Amino acid sequence: MSWLSSVRNALSFVVPAKKETPDNLWHKCKGCGTMVFTKEWEENLSVCPTCDHHGRIGPAARFAHLLDEGSADLLPSPHAPEDPLKFRDSKRYADRLKAARADTGEQDAFINARGTIHGHRVVIGVQDFAFMGGSMGQAVGEAFIQGVETAIKDKAPFVVFTASGGARMQEGILSLMQMPRSTVAIQMLHDAGLPYIVVLTDPTSGGVMAAYAMLGDIHIAEPRATLAFTGRRVIENTIREKLPDDFQTSEYYLEHGLIDMVVHRKELRDRLATVIGYLCEGRKAA
Repeated sequence: MSWLSSVRNALSFVVPAKKETPDNLWHKCKGCGTMVFTKEWEENLSVCPTCDHHGRIGPAARFAHLLDEGSADLLPSPHAPEDPLKFRDSKRYADRLKAARADTGEQDAFINARGTIHGHRVVIGVQDFAFMGGSMGQAVGEAFIQGVETAIKDKAPFVVFTASGGARMQEGILSLMQMPRSTVAIQMLHDAGLPYIVVLTDPTSGGVMAAYAMLGDIHIAEPRATLAFTGRRVIENTIREKLPDDFQTSEYYLEHGLIDMVVHRKELRDRLATVIGYLCEGRKAA
């Protein structure tokens, strides 16, 4: 051992090793760029304390925030055919599904749970944008129908949180068939006299926006969520006009009568309980 190595080894007992900072200690807000402690970000329901930007959250966080403590009961993901077209682009569809499941811990992009909100029975379906952009495939269609059937069985309203880029291209026409299937399922809810409530979150677009996202009895949206059927640039190039800056946002939709209310995430649980109370009491009276 050289004299330099001996000195280095001796110093290692005297000088403490540099402590590395965890990578997940801070969260950078996508709205204003402010660095927020991750713990503060999560405690604030993934809403920026500086600019009020609403970050995207998944099913687990939604259920924990909305459902009464101890009432949440996750429904098992229904079976659906996987990779029916044996699709492949730069990567096999089967491999994309495997990676998405590993990243999110979920079977697919739509998860259901039953429980109560301030004592009101409810079935909640949450679309997870982290799972392949919340894209709508056969599994999402099956999960949506499962949520409807469970709501009818429980005689409870069905509340859906949408977050999607649209239909899943890897399933082709089979993904588009989920649009009429979900429409028929919603009619089943109406025939049973049960409310269907939609909460639009950032972003909701494409085939989902053209289907069950806009067929609710009540439409609620989170602040400044992007809501669209097709992209802003495509529309501007088609009509050769500049669109307003707030076009395709929750506030724009509210101003033009396309949705019923814009509700802050912190107030959403209480607002849902109020709406469910009104609708269900009205149904009982009828």
